Amino acid sequence: MNTAYEPLLFKQGERELVRFGTHPSRYQHWTLGVEGDVARLKLDINEDGGILPGYKLKLNSYDLGVDIELHDAINRVRFEHPGVKVLVFESGKEKIWCSGANIYMLGLSSHGWKVNFCKFTNETRNGLEDSSLHEGLKSLAAVTGACAGGGYELALACDRIVMIDDRNSTVSLPEVPLLGVLPGTGGLTRVVDKRKVRRDLADIFSTTSEGVRADRAVEWKLIDAHAKPQQFPQLVDAQIALLRGQSTRQGPDQGIELSPLQMRIDEDGYHYTTLDASIDRAGRIATLTVSAPASAIESTPDALVAAGANWWPLRLARELDDAILNLRTNEPEIGTWVIKTRGQAQGVAQADAVLQAHKSHWLVRETLGALRRSLARLDVTSRSLIALVDQGSCFTGMFYELALACDRIYMLDLPDAPDAAPMLQLGDANFGLYPAVNGLTRLQTRFNEDAPTLAQLQSVTGQTLRADQALALGLVTLTPDDIDWDDEIRIMLEERASLSPDALTGMEASLRFPGKETMHTRIFGRLSAWQNWIFIRPNAVGEDGALKLFGTGKKAKFDWKRV
Repeated sequence: MNTAYEPLLFKQGERELVRFGTHPSRYQHWTLGVEGDVARLKLDINEDGGILPGYKLKLNSYDLGVDIELHDAINRVRFEHPGVKVLVFESGKEKIWCSGANIYMLGLSSHGWKVNFCKFTNETRNGLEDSSLHEGLKSLAAVTGACAGGGYELALACDRIVMIDDRNSTVSLPEVPLLGVLPGTGGLTRVVDKRKVRRDLADIFSTTSEGVRADRAVEWKLIDAHAKPQQFPQLVDAQIALLRGQSTRQGPDQGIELSPLQMRIDEDGYHYTTLDASIDRAGRIATLTVSAPASAIESTPDALVAAGANWWPLRLARELDDAILNLRTNEPEIGTWVIKTRGQAQGVAQADAVLQAHKSHWLVRETLGALRRSLARLDVTSRSLIALVDQGSCFTGMFYELALACDRIYMLDLPDAPDAAPMLQLGDANFGLYPAVNGLTRLQTRFNEDAPTLAQLQSVTGQTLRADQALALGLVTLTPDDIDWDDEIRIMLEERASLSPDALTGMEASLRFPGKETMHTRIFGRLSAWQNWIFIRPNAVGEDGALKLFGTGKKAKFDWKRV
């Protein structure tokens, strides 16, 4: 089936699935406008446009469908409007900017839906910050009205926040007093890590449901500036000018069209042009096979722009991202993802060389960003990730980044036929082109920033490595030979599938980012542990829990024991 602009929720046999592809012509909640080097995203949520039935999206509150549109809109600014330097977020409703995630939706949702929804919204906001840091796309939240919970989280992800001082507009993270859950996960972290709010003030802020008005919000560093209604447009213009001066984005007014992905969904999996995700439902395993380009990719600026969304590196980035989102949302019981590659290593190496040679070109810069964010989404996915370097593999450069994101890497050894054995190759792409969410390369993360080891690895860049060499360098986990390969892989996968998924989620999240933390690793660590735990506690979701009783007029009954 072709997913061109079809509804976000659809039936596949007896299953109800979500798709993540949409288009501005199908938006129900956002309006995207572009004037010169400024884009404006206006939030005016259709109350009756929830992705699931059973609730109304009142007070500019959002659900997964709203954030799918937001994700799409930001990508369109990146690729279709490369001349935009500043993205302004506004509200289309009076006296309400955004009240955050819809509480009734959360109350009706399964535990997994809630946590995956929180993860996706955080990734979208992280992506906004990523684009500011790497591509120079700056963002401004122009707050006019109540800005609460996830709405304030969106504002926090922007480079600057300004608020109208009309004595009604406030910012707040009211989840603790109103819902009995963690304040925003990413919002709580950004308040102290990004905005440098003192923890005692953050404590008051996060336990006060009515929010903070403009003057105090500036004093506490919750926003950057405010103005009376008459002066607010001038304040917004001044902030746009400030951010325009900080932007490094240089592209033409007209970019490339992000055409619909060509993919097919069936009972056996998710099938794209650059990768295939086949599902073994009995074994609870998805095998993601990523294919190298079949021929040399376009290598001059004019040619790659002419290729547009069909340019292989961009197609790969978009399809990988979509596959990850589809598997995470639609296949919660598929707990192990096996990652394989197929094709010629030379094709991957040539793609890497083109990306490196033209990384200052606007389309290459944005494509690198899309690849970086897709790999980061893989890093924080709550699945067991296993890379298999077997015959026919081409784990080199950017493809080896896929392996480095995995929890284990197995490489086939053919001691009696070394010429037929799979090879592994490091490239320049492994030394800084795709930093993970911890700010380090995946090699730095793997080897705990050990400088001598990294220098040794740098010295073998471009060399084809056999299994014994890769093992000696620490680039793979184990190297079974052809006699033991099938049995060892089968036993390993069966053992993995037999373990508690909750325990694995906690273990994997703890192991993937050793050493120093960043704001983003803390966000996902807290989401994996704290929010996951709080969302199943009776104080939040029990029959007398705060989240369940919100809006009923009844008071929550808490179990007062601290755990």
